[in-house]
Amino acid sequence: MEKTIRLSPTLGAKPPAGAIVLFNGKNFKQWQHTKKKSGSVKWARVKGRAMEVRKGAGSIVTKKKFTDFKLHLEFRTPFMPEKSGQGRGNSGVYLQGRYEVQVLDSYGLEGKDNECGGIYKIGPPLVNMCAPPMQWQTYDITFHAPKPGSTGATVTVVHNGVTIHDNLALSKLTGGALDGNVTEPGGIYLQDHGNPVQFRNIWLVEL
Repeated sequence: MEKTIRLSPTLGAKPPAGAIVLFNGKNFKQWQHTKKKSGSVKWARVKGRAMEVRKGAGSIVTKKKFTDFKLHLEFRTPFMPEKSGQGRGNSGVYLQGRYEVQVLDSYGLEGKDNECGGIYKIGPPLVNMCAPPMQWQTYDITFHAPKPGSTGATVTVVHNGVTIHDNLALSKLTGGALDGNVTEPGGIYLQDHGNPVQFRNIWLVEL
C-alpha cells in the first residue's frame, strides 16, 4: 500500500482582503517581547519564511491588540525522540494573551487538555488531530471576547481542518496569562517553553 501523508486543507492559506498579516517571514515588526516592550525580538527567522523559538529568548506578543477575530497560524513541532510529555515540542498560542491553545508533539497520544489543541484546565480537543513532528500543521481559530455582563469568552478551534473545539466557553484564564483584564483587547502571544517550535503564515481578520 502506498504511503499517504495527509496535509491540512488550510495549509498555506492566503490572507483575505482586509486581513492583518502578523508574520510574513520577513521581520518581527508586529511583535514585541511579553516582558519588555523595547528592543528587538530574539527569536530566529528560518528557512521557509518561518520563525523559530530561541530557547531563553522569551515569549512574544503582537503589538496590536484585538477583541473578536479569526486567526490563521501554521506551526511545526521539532523531532525530540529523547524527550516525552510536556518536554516534547512544547509551546502555546495565547488568545488575547489570556487563553492558551496548547502546541505540543502529541502525535498518537490521548488528546488531553494539556496536549496539542487542548485548552489548559478547560477542555481537551474533541479529537486528537496532531500530526507527526516536523510536519507543518494549522490552527484556524475563531475567538469572541467576553462582553460586560457575559459569562466569558468563546472559541472554536479547527486543527488541521477538523473542528476540535466548537464554541467552547472559556470560563477562566489559563496559566501564564499576561493579565486578567478580560473585557479589554489583547494581543496574540506565542510562548517560549524552551523548545524550537516554528511558526509561519500568521494572519488575523477582525470580526
